[in-house]
Order: sequence, then structure tokens, then C-alpha cells
Amino acid sequence: MPKNSKAVKRELDDDVTESVKDLLSNEDACDDSFKKSSLIVNNQEGDGKECDVEEGGSDGEEEERPAWNSKLQYILAQVGFSVGLGNVWRFPYLCQKNGGGAYLVPYLILLILIGIPLFFLELAVGQRIRRGSIGVWNYISPRLGGIGFASCAVCFFVALYYNVIISWSLFYFSQSFQQPLPWHECPLVKNKTSTFVVPECEKSSATTYYWYREALDISDSISEGGGLNWKMTVCLLIAWSMVCLAMIKGIQSSGKVMYFSSLFPYVVLICFLVRALLLKGSVDGIRHMFTPKLEIMLEAKVWREAATQVFFALGLGFGGVIAFSSYNKRDNNCHFDAVLVSFINFFTSVLATLVVFAVLGFKANIMNSKCVALNTNKIVALLGNGIEPAIIPHHINLTQVSQVSADDYLQMINIIRGVNEDEYEKLGLESCSIEDELNKAVQGTGLAFIAFTEAMTHFPASPFWSVMFFLMLVNLGLGSMFGTIEGILTPLIDTFKVRKEFLTVGCCVLAFSIGLLFVQRSGNYFVAMFDDYSATLPLLIVVVLENVAIAWFYGIDKFFEDLKDMLGFTPYRFYYYMWKYITPILLLVLLCSSLIQLMMTPPSYSAWIQEEAAEKTLGFPPWGIFVCISLVVMAIMPVPVVFCLRYFNIIDENTSGLSTVSYKKGRIIKESVRLEEDDDASLIHGKPPSEAPSPMPGNSIYRKQSGSGGTDADTAPNGRYGIGYLMADVPDMPESDL
Repeated sequence: MPKNSKAVKRELDDDVTESVKDLLSNEDACDDSFKKSSLIVNNQEGDGKECDVEEGGSDGEEEERPAWNSKLQYILAQVGFSVGLGNVWRFPYLCQKNGGGAYLVPYLILLILIGIPLFFLELAVGQRIRRGSIGVWNYISPRLGGIGFASCAVCFFVALYYNVIISWSLFYFSQSFQQPLPWHECPLVKNKTSTFVVPECEKSSATTYYWYREALDISDSISEGGGLNWKMTVCLLIAWSMVCLAMIKGIQSSGKVMYFSSLFPYVVLICFLVRALLLKGSVDGIRHMFTPKLEIMLEAKVWREAATQVFFALGLGFGGVIAFSSYNKRDNNCHFDAVLVSFINFFTSVLATLVVFAVLGFKANIMNSKCVALNTNKIVALLGNGIEPAIIPHHINLTQVSQVSADDYLQMINIIRGVNEDEYEKLGLESCSIEDELNKAVQGTGLAFIAFTEAMTHFPASPFWSVMFFLMLVNLGLGSMFGTIEGILTPLIDTFKVRKEFLTVGCCVLAFSIGLLFVQRSGNYFVAMFDDYSATLPLLIVVVLENVAIAWFYGIDKFFEDLKDMLGFTPYRFYYYMWKYITPILLLVLLCSSLIQLMMTPPSYSAWIQEEAAEKTLGFPPWGIFVCISLVVMAIMPVPVVFCLRYFNIIDENTSGLSTVSYKKGRIIKESVRLEEDDDASLIHGKPPSEAPSPMPGNSIYRKQSGSGGTDADTAPNGRYGIGYLMADVPDMPESDL
């Protein structure tokens, strides 16, 4: 040890009194001089650029990293991102299809085993590393840096078609200010001699006709483009303009919009629930939903669909969760946030399911009444001509058909079937049942734009409820779009230092241009294609790699130390075993089952045939199959490409986008670091950022203080940046004293 080492150590101790851990994890407690300092990071490519890691420069050279105005704003942003259209039109369908109330059991189990641990993991890495998905996974393991690019690609694919759904909702919203609603009844065609109902509408229904013909003007197959639908093109332009204006200033602008877009859907859902409960038949719908079919729980398909719904409901793998959490303070309790948002999402799904089944119960009651009236008239016509009047119960008055109840009709049908068992089929009588109506499972656009709109036409003051419903869909969609676009913008801005305003406008213009594909007459088929193939498999692969990267590459023990440093307490041991063993295994099982299902199911779509006025399943043409495969490949391609480039040193692994930073208390020293393995007293030479490369994140210049002159390097306590406390006027300093 040099003779002046003790003097140097005393000077260092006098000048720097706060530990690295205190500086990084307790920023609010730092003194004013630290808050006014700028922390400058050397660019790895050596091009002279600088990237901000911590902000707050009083000299105005760098902008501060945006931060949430309040914890409420952040929670609303995460809730708005995770609670989307799927909660309203996918979860109720799965609940109905997979055992009613019994479906909630596997869903809750998988939410605890997969959903909350992975959501907590994404929140933690985003908050810890304070970068978007590209920067986060590049830091965790440079060879797995492609995970971030894959997330961005999936976000872009999803944003392309998700905003089209918002544009459909905007169109219906604009058409709802009419009494009666335009889809209330079938349109009439007049000619010189007669007036008749449009055949396509007569064969289907008013709401079905309006959706396929008036709104989409859909073609018979995906191969028939048919040109642009100008009404939907305008709506898509408005939708992208709304997203662009809300996102152009980052979370400063989108955060304020969240107060409305995240809370308004809850107001509408509660109003709908109260109104629906006052309507006849709503209780039948809710009873149907919650009646458990326990035997279905034993089927593997139920658990797979529950796991997939948990996975997508929380927005895992998109990068939006990481992006939003990267704007938090490091000491924020992200574990509480993960549990809170996950259960808010779950209870929102249950609330939406209650509303949907209450409204569908009301609709089923109306359809059943129409069925009873129609078939009672048939019975009256058949009396004495196939049906003996004597077998009709005396308490049923067939002279007043409108007074015949569903129970009376069911009693008559059972008697007629028993007496005329052989001739019953020829009578043409239908078995009218509310249960049969409720068992007609619908999801997605079929639920929102056909079944629900039909039910609302029977509401008192139907235009008001239609306006509220489609405004709710717009807000649900926008909340998810904000998170999806943030999952694209934040990583790119952090990595390439582009102006947020320019990148936001450019991204929205590009997405609108490509989105014109979805507003041609065959656009609905492309929406279905992207929905089925661009997200499911790629996102599963991304999340598996995220979990493996943290648990096995970065190290689960090291990650727990980071969490303890960040949260102030050690997370439950439950998460240790989940992240390291249980969750990866469950994800791999889900990935394999999804892959098998995808391979066993030939690529197909549901087409609307105008002549038949009915849906028909068609296979994709060869070019369509090629596009489906290309969507999956393009989304996943960044992962193996980046891995190979790193592995074969085509791109230096040291080029990880992070660098080493040095503090002198109250000011910043721009520096570059060289670690000489054979030099026991490594020197740190101050140089401009462009003159030397920075080390790998793991090769931190932070050293344990040791009186014995040990040379073992250790990572900085905060687990991200290498920090060296330097005296500007001390040219040589032994690493044992650092």
C-alpha cells in the first residue's frame, strides 16, 4: 500500500459521506448539491453522444427523465393498460364456455402462479434499471438483448390492428346519436311496385346486417380487397390522431388522460349493471353465468385457456409494464403495485362478466318471448289440423297469444310431443328456452357489435346507453393503446436518443399508413389474422425468455438482493421458487400446448358470405399462410439474431448500451474506465466520453473497501451502474481504498 494511502482515504471520507446505495436508492434524502448534479454516461459506441441515467442537471444540458406526478396516476396507467377490451368481450365468453363460475377457480390459481409473479418481475426490472424493454434486457444479458426488440415488434403488430377496433367503436359511437338507432330494424328497399326488406338483412338480423354491410361493407373473402372503406378510414385517422396527441409529451400528457380513460369505463360498467338488474331476465343471465359445471374443470383445455387469458389480461411481454414502471422512484413498493393491479384486473373482468350476462339475460328473455309468441300462433293454426284442442290445458287462453307465458308454452309443447310423438317433427314447432339462447356463445366483435347492440335497442333511452357503451369501448382501447405505444417509444428513445415528439408522430403516421390494410373491405379478415398469429406465440416465447434471463442468467439470488435494496424488505420466498422453477415450467407447458394447437389447427378465418347472409369458415390462401408464418417469424427473429451477433462477436458484448459513471460529491466527472487485470493498482483516467469504451455492466468499478489491499471486484449495491467516488486532484488511488 502506498505511504499516502491513509491520507488519501481520509480526504475521500471527508469529501464523500454518503454510500452508493444511499445515493441511488434514496434520492429524495440526498443533499441539494447531489440533486443539482447531472450524471453523465459514456456512450459505448464511442460516437461522442451522451445518455442520461439520472437526471436533474441544473445547467439545463439534459432533460430530466420523466416521472409520474403521483402514485395514483401510475396505478391508473397500469390499470388502463392491463384492463382492455379482452376483459369485456373475451373473459365473459371463456367463463360461459368453460364451466361458468367454476372457471374462476383455475383462473385465480393461475393468476397466483403465473400472473402476479411475472407481473411483479416486469415491474421490478423496469423500476430497478429505469429503462425500456431494450435497455433492460440488454443490461441483464447482452446476448438476450433481442428480447426487447421482439417486445417492440409485437407491440407494433398489436397496435396496428388494436387501433382499428377503436376506430370501429368510434364509428358506432358517432352513429349512436339517433332515435331510433340505425341498427334497430332492417332497412327497406322501395321500387315502383313494392317495398321489401333487404334480403341479406331478412336472412340474418338488423344488427348483424348493420355490422357486416353498413359498417364494414365486408367482402366475401380475404382475397377480395374491395378498396378502402372511407368511413372506417376517417375513423382510423381520428383514432391515431387521438393516440398521437395523448402520447406526444410522453407520460406528462398520457398520464393526465389516464384519469378519464381508466376511470370512465368503471362508471359505465356500474351504470350498466344497475340498469340491467332492473330489466326482466337479467337474473336468469347471471344465474346461468355462475352455475358451476365442475366436470369441465378437469379438462386440460380449460386450464390452457385460463393461463392464456391471465397472460394477456396483464399485458405481460409487451414492454408496456416495464416502460411505465421505469418512470418510478427506485424505492417504490412495486410488489404492492403488482398484487393491486392484478386483482383490480380480475375484479374488473368479473364485473364486466356480470354486466354482459345481465344484458344477455335480458336479450334472451326478449328473444324467448318472440319465440313463444311465434310458435303459439303456429299451435293455434294447427288446432284441429294435427293438434287436438282437447289436449291444451284449460288454464291456457290461446285467444290471447301475448298472454301465454314461457312456462305455459313449455307445458303445451311437452303434452303435444307426448301425444303426437311420431308426427311432432312435422309440426315445425321450436323448443323455446332461455338456456338455449344463453348458450349461444359469442365473443369479440360478435359480442360488442352484434349481441350487445341488439340488446341495447330494447333499452329505454337506447341512444344514451349506446353512446355510453361505445365511449367505454373507446376508453378501454385507448388505455391499452397508451401502454402498447409506450412499449415501443420508451425503449427506442432510451436506446437511440431520438426526440420523443418526432418519434411519436413518425410511429403513428407509419402505423396509420400500414393500418389502411385493415380498413379495406376485407380488412376484418386481416384483423383476425394478426390477432391469431402476431401476438400469442411470440409473446409466450418472450416471457419465457424474460423469466429465464432473470432466474438463470442474471441470478435469482442477485435479483433478490436488488429487490431487498430497492423495496427495503426481502420479498416472500414464494417468488424465489416461482421464478426459478414453477413459473418457467408452467410457461413452457403453455408454450408447447399453444404450439401444438397452432400446428393441429389449419389456418382459417370466418368469412361473411353475402348471398347466404351467414358466416362460413374458409382456409387462408397460400399467400395468407405465408403472411401468418411471417408474422410469427418477424416477431421472434430479433432474439436469435442478437444472440448470434453477440455470440460470434460481430457486435462486441461490451457494447451493452450502459456505461460507467463517476461522482464527486456535488459535481460530475466525465470519465472512461479501463480495468487492467494484471495491474494491482488500476488507474482511472478522466477522458471525454468519445475516447474510450466502457466496461460490461458486471465489471463495475465499484470496489469493496478493504484494509488488506484485496483486489476482488464487486458490483455496485444498486445492481445497475458501476460507481466510483473520485478525487479530481488525486491522480493515483489504490483500488483497495475504493
